[in-house]
Amino acid sequence: MIVKADDLFAFLTRCAKQELPYYSRVFFPQRPFTHPDTLVLGNNPDLGILEIDSYRPVDPVKLLLYGVRERVYPEPRKIADQLVIGVKACDLHAIELLDRAMINEQFVDAAYEAWRKATTIISCDCTATAPTCHCTLVGGNPYSESGYDANLARIGDDYLLMVATAKGKKFAQALQEHAHTTAASLDDRKRLAQFRKKMTQKVEKKNTKFRRSEDYSGLRKSGMEPWQIESKECVGCGACTHICPTCYCLILNDESKGKRFVKVRSYDSCQWHGYARVAGGGTPRPHMTDRFRNRYLCKFDYMPSNFDRLGCTGCGRCTDACPAKIDFRSAVHSILKSEKTVQIEIQRK
Repeated sequence: MIVKADDLFAFLTRCAKQELPYYSRVFFPQRPFTHPDTLVLGNNPDLGILEIDSYRPVDPVKLLLYGVRERVYPEPRKIADQLVIGVKACDLHAIELLDRAMINEQFVDAAYEAWRKATTIISCDCTATAPTCHCTLVGGNPYSESGYDANLARIGDDYLLMVATAKGKKFAQALQEHAHTTAASLDDRKRLAQFRKKMTQKVEKKNTKFRRSEDYSGLRKSGMEPWQIESKECVGCGACTHICPTCYCLILNDESKGKRFVKVRSYDSCQWHGYARVAGGGTPRPHMTDRFRNRYLCKFDYMPSNFDRLGCTGCGRCTDACPAKIDFRSAVHSILKSEKTVQIEIQRK
């Protein structure tokens, strides 16, 4: 169905201010009045301009489903419904991976499961790209194809809403009660298809110099010298793993007091020197180069093996967050290129 942009934003603003009874919390990309050049995931329309189009915000949606710190036992209290709108395809792909990691036959993260069930996800096509966006390099597109409850796509002054689940239908029904909507026409869908094609080409052009093969086996086969070169500026701060929408490494702490048994999990990082260190002080990856390499193998080897999908969604947040300005795209491209060069030289011999 088609809804006017002004009507949609008015509806979202009223929901966020609790003037309508549909959701306890509403989150959306917005530009804070204090930092208009930054796109963040916010929940107060009085603090910034709603911008659900554009590109992904600084904050991954993971933060609303898999908190930095969360109690896992006793199981979390009952959580009220929340709406997250303006979610981009890169974050949707990440959520699909997290679903497989956090809710499966061998393990269920109770906190993640509770938040996941309570959350309605309304995605939105990208209408712009950040300098580090590269979804097309990892098999993605700047628009959503799966994983959403409903998807919004901008068409001029209107939005085309496509419903996929019962949660999405509930959102659409609530919207129809407070906004005028019409049926989408064939022309609307043609215009959308044309715009999506142009956006995809725009992202591809931005990443021309980083193009590489879809065969990432070269990352594992590569010798350590290329990794040493790419990791020489890394300080092991962990910013990349904390901002990554698919990283989920945790450390489980016992915070029991008296007769009350309490377990709390919080983010951990494979980039920290203390990661996986045992009581005797031993660690499987004592050198920064080893830890740096592990993160790339996790995204392009371990996660595809475990979850049948790449662990990198092309959001580019790790590059933005890196204090050493290490470009993730460039590192992958350089290491794969160096391995290919080595193989060619071997064949010549």
